[in-house]
Amino acid sequence: MPRNATLTKTSRGLTAVVFLAGLLLAACTAAPQRLSDDAIAALIASPDRSAADRANDARRKPDKMLAFSGIAPGWRVLDLGAGGGYSTELVARAVGASGRVYAQSEPMQAAARERFMERLKTPANRNVTLHELASENPVPAEIAPGSLDAVTMFFAYHDLGNPAVDRAKMNRAVFAALKPGGLFVIADHAGRAGTGTSEWNTLHRIEEVALRREVEAAGFRLAGEADFLRNPADPRDRMVFKPSQPNDEFVLKFEKPR
Repeated sequence: MPRNATLTKTSRGLTAVVFLAGLLLAACTAAPQRLSDDAIAALIASPDRSAADRANDARRKPDKMLAFSGIAPGWRVLDLGAGGGYSTELVARAVGASGRVYAQSEPMQAAARERFMERLKTPANRNVTLHELASENPVPAEIAPGSLDAVTMFFAYHDLGNPAVDRAKMNRAVFAALKPGGLFVIADHAGRAGTGTSEWNTLHRIEEVALRREVEAAGFRLAGEADFLRNPADPRDRMVFKPSQPNDEFVLKFEKPR
């Protein structure tokens, strides 16, 4: 074999090795470092968290929720139905200063908006912005399609059972906003079999299989489910506020296919 041919073959081999090494390095660099259990515990124990948020912890189990969600530092996350901002702030602490959180809410009353804006003045929420948008169009205009790492919706999907809300349109908007492999994490109060979304404004519950069917119809696949908020003893026939026993609640994680 001529010497030049041997050199060419060797050069190609080296080029392939360098190329593969570059891909591996890029993958390692891009891969987010998930929060460890210790890091999550420290985050929750932060002394600057409010007394009201700490009181919510016993019921909401934020350590398990953050671990299951897999939210990592540097992520860009949209929190739907942000409410008073309890979960929004936890997500903001999880993504850290290098991350970004967009809090979406239906247009608020003045008092609720003022409380939320006070929360945003704290250092823990400096990476959060509030966006008062309709549920059917919940993605802020500044978010480019395919740019979000995750979308969260904690105990708010059932409210979309209102017949006036186009849930399919909302789910499609969420799907479009996420990166391939991006996550849609939903927790809600479980309804009885066959009730679908009908108890949205009476018991504030939603049937799990109905929710899953709607989200998967937008193109998502179920990537995980957790039982840390489940309570089989709950008859699921009562209002979720001030229950006589802990509510039965489900937590689902959907993924946009890669």
